[in-house]
Amino acid sequence: MRQLLVFADRDDAEEAAETLGEWFPSLGVPRAVRETLAGEDDAEDAQWLVVLEGLDEAALAKVDELVERYEGWREAG
Repeated sequence: MRQLLVFADRDDAEEAAETLGEWFPSLGVPRAVRETLAGEDDAEDAQWLVVLEGLDEAALAKVDELVERYEGWREAG
């Protein structure tokens, strides 16, 4: 199942993506992408996403800890 990791800050998203690539080499290095919220005109309100697929529940628990460090969250996509 696809997981979306959501961050407010680009640097946080990129650092988390790099860490995830180190922890789970089979993923490669996930990419941080910008998502503008519907109806938002201000680019400052954009969120940064890292998309993951193919991780089991144990790995996702570790991912959750990382995401919380950067004050982000995980959503099933």
